[in-house]
Amino acid sequence: MKKKIIFLLTFSHGIALVIGVGLGIYLLPILTAPKSSSLEEIQKIEKNSLYQTEFVKNLKGSDLLHHGEAMVTVTKNKITVNGRITPGPDYKLYLTNQFVETEKDFLSIKKSAQYVGEVKTFSNFIVEVPNQVSVNDCNTIIIWCEAFNEFITAAKYR
Repeated sequence: MKKKIIFLLTFSHGIALVIGVGLGIYLLPILTAPKSSSLEEIQKIEKNSLYQTEFVKNLKGSDLLHHGEAMVTVTKNKITVNGRITPGPDYKLYLTNQFVETEKDFLSIKKSAQYVGEVKTFSNFIVEVPNQVSVNDCNTIIIWCEAFNEFITAAKYR
C-alpha cells in the first residue's frame, strides 16, 4: 500500500512539474514582452511602405500555437506588423528569396536567409531593418522560433 502511495505521489508531482515548466516556457515571453507599438506609429510607417502583405493563419506549417494574423508592411528600414502572432520565446524575423511555410523548408534555406532582428512582442510591433539588409533583395518575411526550431509564420511581399 505504501509503495502505491509513493508511486502516485511521484507520478502526480511529476505531471505537475511538467505542466509548470511548459506553462513557464509559454508564459514567460508574454509576461516579459515590451509594450506594443501604437497604432498611430504603425500607420505612419505604413503610409511610406514599399511593400504590403499579410500573415495568414492557415499556412501548412502553422498550428494552434504557431501562427500569425496581421497586416505587414515593409519600408527600406522598418517592418511593421499590425495584428498579432502567437507568443513564444526567442522569435527572430528573417527575409528570404523563397516563400516557405514549414520548419523543414525554412531549415533548408536558413543559411541564405537575411537576419533582420528579434521579435520581442506579439502584437502591433515594428522591427528595424539593419543597414546591411536590403528588403529589395528578398521577397518573403519569416518569423521563426530559434529556441525550438519552430516555424511561426511567413508572408511573401513581392
